[in-house]
Amino acid sequence: MKTHRTPRLLRGALLAALTLLAGAGAIAQIRPMRLDIGSPAPASVLYIGSSFFYYNNGINNIVGNLARAGDPPARPASTMITISGAGFDWHDVDSYFRPDAVARYTIDRNNELHFNSRSPLFDVAIMMDCSQCALHPDLKANFHAYAKKDAEIVRKHGARPVFFMSWAYQDHPEMTQGLAEAYTQIGNDNDALVIPAGLAFARSLRDHPEIPLYVADKRHPTLAGGYLAAATTYATIWRRSPVGLKETAGLPADVALALQTAAWATVQDYFGARN
Repeated sequence: MKTHRTPRLLRGALLAALTLLAGAGAIAQIRPMRLDIGSPAPASVLYIGSSFFYYNNGINNIVGNLARAGDPPARPASTMITISGAGFDWHDVDSYFRPDAVARYTIDRNNELHFNSRSPLFDVAIMMDCSQCALHPDLKANFHAYAKKDAEIVRKHGARPVFFMSWAYQDHPEMTQGLAEAYTQIGNDNDALVIPAGLAFARSLRDHPEIPLYVADKRHPTLAGGYLAAATTYATIWRRSPVGLKETAGLPADVALALQTAAWATVQDYFGARN
């Protein structure tokens, strides 16, 4: 049986919030304290999340291709661990760093097997909670508790925690501001970088409503939406502009350019680079 919790949350708890970020420079009211990933740039990245990550053959693949197309190019190894519908509390993050398990070997594009011996196993862990967990009255306490717990686990294993700010549902744009503030808060609380993907979605929907970012369920990303999330991730982690990169993930060049521009403008505004 369906309940009325979700609509009440979206209409009530966020009543005072903006229904959509208006203006090119609008960002979360809370400003991020961590402004970069630190040095050196990551050679290996672990993505921990839900189906928002694995749509479109995985956000990690698009980010990797953008990084390889960058100037200078980067070739990060990546592993993605996702569970459909998952929140932070569904993932046993400590187990993802255990020896001789996750990412122990790689089969390359030539079908050749390579055993990995990286230390640390991952330089960065990018984590996303479920799409409503940051806002739902029955889940948001877990959102903060597990953000702290998982950030500590990631650091224990010599990696740097990063949080991925998810986007609003297509039919509930008022989620944008609440998600932005919640993710910025856990970033500040845990000295962790935040990828402002949700703000990039809002910007692109405002500036280019003709580019569809959602599939029919109004939640999961189209290829364009996945590309925008990946471009925002690349711009945040490597702090390089994706604008003009030849890697388009198969999108028309003009669409890719519009999404690259939205991603870079969002990252600059979120971190104050254009102030």
